Amino acid sequence: MNPERLTTLLALLIALLALPGQAAPHWADACQSPPPTAFAASQPRATVVLIIDDIGHQWRNGMAMVELPGKVNLAVLPHTPHGRDLAEAGFAAGKEILLHAPMSNHRGMALGHGGLTPTLARDDFDRALTAAIEDIPHLRGVNNHMGSELTEMPLQMGWVMQTLLRRELYFVDSRTTSDSVAARTAAAYNVPHLSRTVFLDNERSAEAIGQHFEELVTLAEQRGLAVGIGHPYRETADFLQQAIPALACRGIALALVSEVLEEQGSRTALAADAKPATLPSEADFDPALGHIGLGFGHSVLTEVEDAGGEHGVGTAERNALHEVIEIPDAT
Repeated sequence: MNPERLTTLLALLIALLALPGQAAPHWADACQSPPPTAFAASQPRATVVLIIDDIGHQWRNGMAMVELPGKVNLAVLPHTPHGRDLAEAGFAAGKEILLHAPMSNHRGMALGHGGLTPTLARDDFDRALTAAIEDIPHLRGVNNHMGSELTEMPLQMGWVMQTLLRRELYFVDSRTTSDSVAARTAAAYNVPHLSRTVFLDNERSAEAIGQHFEELVTLAEQRGLAVGIGHPYRETADFLQQAIPALACRGIALALVSEVLEEQGSRTALAADAKPATLPSEADFDPALGHIGLGFGHSVLTEVEDAGGEHGVGTAERNALHEVIEIPDAT
């Protein structure tokens, strides 16, 4: 075969391999070998917190998340068929366990047992939240499942924060609405807290998850910290199995929520004579408890303002679509 024809055939082969429909290169494919020792031992340039929501209904998909490498946080729905067992398995695997507390949404979607709504009287609200907390073992904190309505309500979010403060639990705002007051309310009660930066898998293709993961990593590099939330989908598990080990090649550390809050608290501990935060009026709340905490501080470390409300336009539309009801799966 003459050299000119061989060159043409090679060019054609390369073009065919690049056609749509072929497996797209993974964003981390360039990071196959371990990072150099000197780089691996250096201080990471940024931190990513990964939280997997909606754990509890599906055993197989839940275990896929338990088996992810590294420091992953699992948010477990209360009163679900596999919630307690998956929390136990996750804890044994070194994962951090959160309660994924169902909260009312503007679309009126069903919350299931233990949902927190503005129609509940204070005693009933407290009982529902307490029962949900006690249903899940090894809890370190709470984040909201749905909640586009409730997280806009200062009074009810104050009730949530009082319970978390007494139990020394943190809060992560999933930010399903741009009008959320959850982080601000947590700060008022000195409850350690973070807020979601990016949802990873509203579109469940590997390509879309990869794009959102790249967005998460880029924001972490720019800000020092970013919080990503995913769900127990097979596509998400497959992607993260590859992506998590490659983070070190970008100088990114994966962290548990409590680790980030402890680090932040060590830098921003309140002075003993600091002016008390302004709290909602609550006759049965002891402001002195506001000085009890986990040593984490109370700064909002990551805060993203969506372009619109739940199921609105732009970023808000893309990032709020996770407000779904998981279909139980016996497997």
